[in-house]
Amino acid sequence: MENSGGIQASLSGRYATALFELARDSKSLVQVEASLATVRQALDESADFKALTTSPLIARGAAANAIAATAGVLGLDPTTTNFLGVLAHNRRLNQLPAIIRAFRQLAAAHRGETTAEVVSAHPLDDDQVAALKQQLRTRLGRDVNVDLSVDSSLLGGLVVKIGSQMIDSSIKTRLNSLAQAMKG
Repeated sequence: MENSGGIQASLSGRYATALFELARDSKSLVQVEASLATVRQALDESADFKALTTSPLIARGAAANAIAATAGVLGLDPTTTNFLGVLAHNRRLNQLPAIIRAFRQLAAAHRGETTAEVVSAHPLDDDQVAALKQQLRTRLGRDVNVDLSVDSSLLGGLVVKIGSQMIDSSIKTRLNSLAQAMKG
């Protein structure tokens, strides 16, 4: 498996690589990726779940039990459920967002895709996402999977990150640049 050194070098990258290799070898890559998307959505939408994964006050056993119960409610596949149990036991649940990001990068590379992290001021509709994917596909010459998030402080526009390249067309950045230029 060819990985970038950056993914393997980080703690979250090592966990993501281990999960990816396990899912690939057990032919459950699609199920694990879908389960991780569900976990990511739960982290975004549930303050209680986010607190469970980030609080250092929750004991290992209690965290493992809570994760197992949550995995059942969320309908996660067995590989992801077991993986979350390992994270809880090792007190690494706080690394979950970074692990999910790294796993998505590995899965996209495995499919021959590139992942672009896109931050917008407002949620994008399906037509806008399709148009953005097409523009990125044209620019990069390969399929692009987009990882969408919203940051209302941008005021408008987009910030697109593809690997180490960043395209920032946000109004916030333009206003900050204008302010700097006016200061002299």
